[in-house]
Amino acid sequence: MRTRNWIILIAALALVLGVLSYLTLTRRSEGRVAEVVRDGEVLYEIDLDRVTEESQFTVEYPGGGSNTILVRPGRIRVLEADCPDKICVDQGWLSDQAAPIVCLPHHLVIRLAGEQVTDAVAR
Repeated sequence: MRTRNWIILIAALALVLGVLSYLTLTRRSEGRVAEVVRDGEVLYEIDLDRVTEESQFTVEYPGGGSNTILVRPGRIRVLEADCPDKICVDQGWLSDQAAPIVCLPHHLVIRLAGEQVTDAVAR
């Protein structure tokens, strides 16, 4: 009798884990919104899941300088920048990455909404 109870318990547990795995793998994201931020101010919010065609725009800076942003369905990147190091261009596409795209000379950050950027942890 004990063996039968264990078999039923293991089968029920396997069924629950299977259902949870299926729901986790097939669940659609709740809308990934990219924020283009300069000096803490959100300049643009772009719902990457609603973008249907490629588009681009340029962010100009007082005193000179610019970044050209390219948006495609589900992703965003810095296409061109006139900053000296061009690290923001080299970072590539932001879609589900944990790390935001950052252009330090222009104080620009492109991040997924809801993500917190932590520079350091203090205790």
